[in-house]
Formats: sequence, C-alpha cells, structure tokens
Amino acid sequence: MSKSIAGVKRIVVKVGSTLVTNNGAGLDRAAIAMWAEQVSILLKQGCQVLMVSSGAIAEGMQRLEWVSRPHEIHQLQAAAAVGQMGLVQVYESCFAKFGVHTAQVLLTNADLANAERNANAKATLQTLLSLGVVPIINENDTVVTDEIKFGDNDSLAALVVNLITADALVILTDQGGLYSADPRKDTTATLLSHARAGDPQLEEMAGGTGSTLGKGGMLTKVLAAKTALQTGASTVIASGKEPDVLVRLYQGESIGTLLSK
Repeated sequence: MSKSIAGVKRIVVKVGSTLVTNNGAGLDRAAIAMWAEQVSILLKQGCQVLMVSSGAIAEGMQRLEWVSRPHEIHQLQAAAAVGQMGLVQVYESCFAKFGVHTAQVLLTNADLANAERNANAKATLQTLLSLGVVPIINENDTVVTDEIKFGDNDSLAALVVNLITADALVILTDQGGLYSADPRKDTTATLLSHARAGDPQLEEMAGGTGSTLGKGGMLTKVLAAKTALQTGASTVIASGKEPDVLVRLYQGESIGTLLSK
C-alpha cells in the first residue's frame, strides 16, 4: 500500500461547499486564497493541479438572499448560474496574486460518457495543464438534469482523475478524514490513517450524509476513491482547515486518510 502522495506529478483537488462558502455565509475568500497560495507552491515544484470546487449553488442562494435550498430543478439551476459568477471571480482574483491563470471548465456526465466529447474535454484539460493554468472544474448545473448528473462533486473529481490520469485525488472536507464511525455522534470513533480503496467495509463505515449545504457525505468520498483507483490514483480525504494541507501532503506528511492500492 502506498504511504503518501509525495512528489506526484498531477493532482486533482476537490473542495466542498462547507469549506468554500464559510458554512453558507457567502464565499470564504480567505480560504480560497489559502488554497491558491498552496497550489501555486505545488506548481513551482513541477506538479500540475486541477481543482473541482463546489459552492456555486450556495453562493447563488446567498446572492439571491434565499435562506433555504430550493427543491425545484430550475431554481437550483438559476442559483448555480448566479453563484458561478462569484465563484470564478474569487478563484481568478486569488490565483492572480500568485501569477497563476485559471480556467473555468463546466462538465456533465454526458460529456464524459460520449467518446468524442470525452476526448475533447481531455485534450482541453491537457492543454491547460501544459500552459501552467489551473482548471477550476464544476458540474454544469445550469443545463444538467437527473439523467446526466454526476450526483456530487466527489464523483466528478474522481472521473476527472480518470479522464486525465492524475496520480492523486485530494478531497478536502470539514472532517479530519475517514473515521471508524461518525465522530459527531460517537466519541470512540478513531481516524483511519491508511486503508485500501475499494474495501467494502469502508462503505459500511462511511454511511450517512454530510452537511445541509453539500450533497455528499463520507460515503461519496469513499466511492470516489474506488473510482480513482481504476486508473491507479491514490486518494486522500483530509480537513480543508488543516494549515498548509496541500503542501504538507505533497511533501509526504500523513494527514487525514489515505486510500490506495
């Protein structure tokens, strides 16, 4: 079993709604600036980075002054369209401070299921990476329907790993990693530092949903690790609030839970 993701050449980083939106109270510019700084350090060390970021619908809700998440699909799509503006603006401005260009890439499951569109998406992402650009990837919520949804951005991130054959997937969350039980309910729960991706026992352990902001819970992250392993990538589930988490992981430090072969 691999012990770290030290020095890998290509990483997909996924950040969830709770981290990006400061628990729903608007976009957390300070947090995004922190990740931009860490990613810029990785770029200077020769690592290519792609980011899959949640937060568009939550930001749209904030801008539209909606206090609760709507259920009607077109309202959700409208919120995503409004919120995507703010999300990309913050990422662009934060990365620009470090001289790094970003690109917005919106995908649907249908894009990756269709051979021609899959090849086009792959070629575009490869070109962006070769130019030193950091793609900011999200589901194309304004056009997506139930039939072509990824379901959650953990799944999307794993499929992006497969698409461009990344070496590692880092899922940043508001939890410290994968625990033996839900630490919010069970005080005896212990953090798993290493486990095998695809182990059926992990799926049993990871039951339950996440916050009211995000769609995914720990189960979607475990399943994402299983998907990422299809092309040989290891997955780290770690707290996005951990100081310098991306840099420390890249340097070989054990943080959160590593799921690998």
